[in-house]
Amino acid sequence: MESKKKIFTTAPLPFMGQKRKFLKQFKPALENYSPNAVYVDLFGGSGLLSHNVKALYPDAKVVYNDFDNYRLRLENIDNTNQIITDLRAILKDCVKDKRVLGSYRESVLKRIKEADKKGYVDYITLSSSILFSMKYVQSYEALEKETFYNCIRQSNYDATGYLDGLEVVSACYKELFEKYKNEDDVVFLVDPPYLSTEAGTYKSYWKLKDYLDVLNVLDGTKYVYFTSNKSSIIELCEWIETKTPMSSPFRGSTTATMNATMGYNASYTDIMVYKYD
Repeated sequence: MESKKKIFTTAPLPFMGQKRKFLKQFKPALENYSPNAVYVDLFGGSGLLSHNVKALYPDAKVVYNDFDNYRLRLENIDNTNQIITDLRAILKDCVKDKRVLGSYRESVLKRIKEADKKGYVDYITLSSSILFSMKYVQSYEALEKETFYNCIRQSNYDATGYLDGLEVVSACYKELFEKYKNEDDVVFLVDPPYLSTEAGTYKSYWKLKDYLDVLNVLDGTKYVYFTSNKSSIIELCEWIETKTPMSSPFRGSTTATMNATMGYNASYTDIMVYKYD
């Protein structure tokens, strides 16, 4: 008997900005679109949105733009699991969630340096096991400067089947949009970096102009667009519509929101806007 394929509700490896908490609203929104449409995930990130589209609509063409090279981390998951297994043994006598000091810290660094000399090391994933919550580094040099904590993951990571059926590409979102914008039935998944934050492999701060450029993707298309109240982009478009002859790309769309927290006293509202006709 064929085993049931796992549907991931969170990215198999850590990724900041994944939309795991929005899936409960994202999946019902998808039911407004065709099961045979072409879905293009312009800012693919961890691929979680693409994976869930393919799980719901297995016959659809789903294009995952892996601009951040997340698949390289997935390809090295066995090596990452081995490193974490070894670190688990090194820190077995250390108190959970407490600082790692002295010889324990030196042993952790030694094991990771050995791995680094042999080849690729997924520092983002390792960060979640030995650094303070939500803190990540991307090199050994950066890791050496950090304070370590024993928050070692107690089970192996597993990404079996995660990218199955997806068409994985790596391109500028504008090029990808131009390639697919004239398809008969295409839905764009649009989850750009947050305003005024480091945009990963784009290696620049996303400013208002960058956000406004993305709105070209929404003009006359079917889409699912993600933003937050921190960007105020929806309010800006509404203001422009009332003060100028221009129309808002969000006219006729549906909005869903979700509260997100960044600590004890900080929160914001995540927003999903979708248009299906």
